[in-house]
Amino acid sequence: MSEIANNILVPVDFQEMSLIALKQSYNLAKLLNHSIVMLYVSEEPGIIKGLFSVDDFEKRRGVIQKKLEELAGEVKNEAGIPAKVMVLEGRIHEEIVKTAEILQSKFIIMGTNSTLADKKMLGANTSRVIRSAGCPVITINSEHHYDGCRSILLPLDLTQETRQKVTWGIEMAKLFGARVKVMSALWSKNNELIYTQLVRQLKQVSDFIEAAGVECKAELVESTAVEKSLVPNVLRYANEQDDVDLIIIMTQQELAIVDFFVSSNAQELIRNANVPVMSIIPKELGFTTIM
Repeated sequence: MSEIANNILVPVDFQEMSLIALKQSYNLAKLLNHSIVMLYVSEEPGIIKGLFSVDDFEKRRGVIQKKLEELAGEVKNEAGIPAKVMVLEGRIHEEIVKTAEILQSKFIIMGTNSTLADKKMLGANTSRVIRSAGCPVITINSEHHYDGCRSILLPLDLTQETRQKVTWGIEMAKLFGARVKVMSALWSKNNELIYTQLVRQLKQVSDFIEAAGVECKAELVESTAVEKSLVPNVLRYANEQDDVDLIIIMTQQELAIVDFFVSSNAQELIRNANVPVMSIIPKELGFTTIM
């Protein structure tokens, strides 16, 4: 598998959202001049698998392989992008993460769940991939998206990890020719310390982004939410802006207690966003660039 270089990994199970995610991968693949690797993972319970012969499983694998190759042909015809196919057996999220690591995939692009009817849910496999993947994971939660990227939204709080998304925001903005919008929310105007810290951070981040040659708008919005969560404010801001086509978030600020799930705030944002969300695991040192 190591011979596949410069790729975007798209898990495909032939369900509605995985096929939408596949189409959404075209633009990024073109801009990066990367191939697409379509991965199907068959997760069969051991007791059921034992009821079938090796020939039965090989036949089933052959059918899946053929369907993937037909889909790869469609990708080539529709978008002119080379597409590779892989069929593996194992635990779905583990095989996705492992394959991305082996292939050194630049991104994983996948649906939040199986169907549009389930868009308010975050599938267990998607959640585990987001939590575990070493590369950014872009989740798709809607059928229609802008063909490209006009603005990238970076929600900021005062945690140290949140600043790591800034470099990725710059990289993605340069790739798409997009602007960056940085926002944070204030729950109490009377808290002068928090207000000052947020204003200072927004200014520092905005100056840093503009110094990198990317247009940036920074805004501190007053929260109207009862709960002190940034998520409702981010979603409302993204909808009101009407040109935000990607939201970039960090995913593990709250995982000290529960290490097996994406934080509740990240889950809420991913499953309610109408635009793609790029999730990044915080790193202790430095950044990984996409170029």
